[in-house]
Amino acid sequence: MEVYLNSAIRQFAYYRLLGEKTFSQLNDADLFWRFNEDSNSIAITIKHLAGNMLSRWTDFLTTDGEKEWRNRDTEFEDAVNSREEIMALWNQGWDCLFNALNSITADDWHKTIYIRNEPHHIEDAINRQLAHYPYHVGQIVFIGKMIAGSKWQSLSIPKGKSEVYNAEKIANPGSTFK
Repeated sequence: MEVYLNSAIRQFAYYRLLGEKTFSQLNDADLFWRFNEDSNSIAITIKHLAGNMLSRWTDFLTTDGEKEWRNRDTEFEDAVNSREEIMALWNQGWDCLFNALNSITADDWHKTIYIRNEPHHIEDAINRQLAHYPYHVGQIVFIGKMIAGSKWQSLSIPKGKSEVYNAEKIANPGSTFK
């Protein structure tokens, strides 16, 4: 289970980094941009992610993952007003997640945990969130890419650069694409 847990932690860290690389390409006002009235801004998406993370991972081995104090509906309201507030929520959520994952011991794997009163094995709860968080990070990246337009710096292999990337990986197996 240690191999699985380490893999999951690396995946979560990768998606956190994608979000942060997106934020670094945007100005403060961009974080609040919405395509239309029915769309979420990056700020609102972060509020939702943080609310979910705090609810799911606070005391996750002993309490239901849908905490009584969570008000999911308010996560979709414009109530955050600055980059600092947004980044504080982002970091608080991710820190809660990583602290919880890093606290799992060998004895914990047999435990049943609950999310919305549904029983889960720990790996199922992790997988549930490993599907949920990248979904929203993808939305954040897509919004960022729309806002940045031609100034966008690709977070993966840029279009038309696959051959260059593959050649670089063969020539230098440990390198990262620039």
